[in-house]
Amino acid sequence: MDIKSKLKIFSGDILGGLNAAIITLPQALAFGVATGFGASAGLWGAIILSFVAGVLGTKIPVISGVTGPVAIVAASIMHALNKDLNAVIFILFLAGIFQVILSLSKLPEIVKYVPYPVISGFMNGVGIIIIIMQVNPLLGLPAASNTISSIENLINQLGILNIQEMSIGILTLLIVFGFPKRWNKYVPSQILALIVCTIISVKLGLNVSRISEISVTMPAFVMPKTNLHDLITYLHYGVILAVILSSESLLTGLVCTSITKIQLPAKRLLVAQGIGNIFCALTGTMPGSAATMRTVAALKTGASTRFAAVVTSIILVLLIYKFSDFVAEIPLAVLAGILIKIGYDIIDTKFLKVIKIAPKDDLYVLITVFLLTVFYNLIVAVGAGIVLAALLYAKRVADKAKLIEKPVYDADIMNLERVVERDYKHKIRVVHISGAFFFGSATQLISHFDELLGTRYLILVYDSDDMLDISAVFALEDIILRLKSQHIKILLVINSEDVRKQLQNYDVISQIGEKHVFFSEVSAIDYAKTSFKKRVKKKYSGK
Repeated sequence: MDIKSKLKIFSGDILGGLNAAIITLPQALAFGVATGFGASAGLWGAIILSFVAGVLGTKIPVISGVTGPVAIVAASIMHALNKDLNAVIFILFLAGIFQVILSLSKLPEIVKYVPYPVISGFMNGVGIIIIIMQVNPLLGLPAASNTISSIENLINQLGILNIQEMSIGILTLLIVFGFPKRWNKYVPSQILALIVCTIISVKLGLNVSRISEISVTMPAFVMPKTNLHDLITYLHYGVILAVILSSESLLTGLVCTSITKIQLPAKRLLVAQGIGNIFCALTGTMPGSAATMRTVAALKTGASTRFAAVVTSIILVLLIYKFSDFVAEIPLAVLAGILIKIGYDIIDTKFLKVIKIAPKDDLYVLITVFLLTVFYNLIVAVGAGIVLAALLYAKRVADKAKLIEKPVYDADIMNLERVVERDYKHKIRVVHISGAFFFGSATQLISHFDELLGTRYLILVYDSDDMLDISAVFALEDIILRLKSQHIKILLVINSEDVRKQLQNYDVISQIGEKHVFFSEVSAIDYAKTSFKKRVKKKYSGK
């Protein structure tokens, strides 16, 4: 690699790390305050985790720190233990150890089997929890530890609103929601709101609650005090937190793979996160996971190596030392407004856009997970969602089980496929999506399409008459996008008119064009052969 290429990578990592740090700062402060750990713990936790997980993690940059789901679980544990910091720190330590253990298990492979409606219901629930719990501090009312208490406090204390805090909170909302999206990549709206609203509150001398104090000293290492009784008592908390931390990190890893087209080693990602969270526990700072929003921001700005995560940590340290006085003046209402925007962004709008035409079974799963997440327990919600999705799918399969005589697969078609592969040297390939195409098989199928380099025309044949669930539809959409990014022409063969209409409703067919969808495999092969010959003839016509 020449010096010019190295400088390009280095500058990309610097810019990516800087952009990620700018996004991390308000979020780490806000989550630190919202969970009861404190602003300093949130910020130093992001610094330590991003640095350790960045150095030990994957080559592809992954920016880490506290996220919405992690914050909700951490806040619940803090509340359940009456803010017993020694007990909470011990649980964080256990969670980090369990993450390392989980990295040696099958969990990194199991996560990809979680149905899409479960993930969507969970993320929507987390987004709503964050929004509900931040309405009170936005209006200058005391914060509560759960959604029900937040709603009760809001109703009972509407008469004692702090107009000044409410005004600065509403101004924050106007900035984070009203700032043009096309400018966000240059100046993130959250950092803009943080700076502008804090300056206004100071200049006008508003009587509002503020962070008040931010520690510029590197947290000291302290081994949590414990005994066998504590280990048995708090074990389940550590497991719950470890599962949330790991799942969030693995989902971020899947997003990275989708963007970079490079498969991230899931087990290495997980062990790096676990060791990072152990360091967070030993320093009494907030745990976290790989953060999707910050990681995507770094990648989109040009980051390409793990150095970007180190840059993020360094910049955050510099910001603490340089602007600690300013950070102490940040109003809590401003942090609440920023968190409300984060909660809104977590909500899965992709699924909500197609909710009217989504299968009823998927809606049942989503609604169940959503309600349990918001009003009961996150882990129970995910577990119940997975079980319900599996049961509903099993019922669908059982209802369709019939004794039907089917003819043997057409031998002439099989011979035709062999001839095509032989004569066109795999430039034209036929792939059958056979068996049940649902949330369990969809992610497996996606991985197989990474092996089709060199192919110019790929004929996807879906022989089944079974309707696709929402996970399979989105998986098929992902397959098409991946193949198109490799400049592979996709031809789709669908025998069922109902499946064809379903894919039209989800705008999947529009992505490959109506003329590239066939009812007959022979027609698709003839079209591919004719198009390929025209392409070759055009390429060499000038010679």
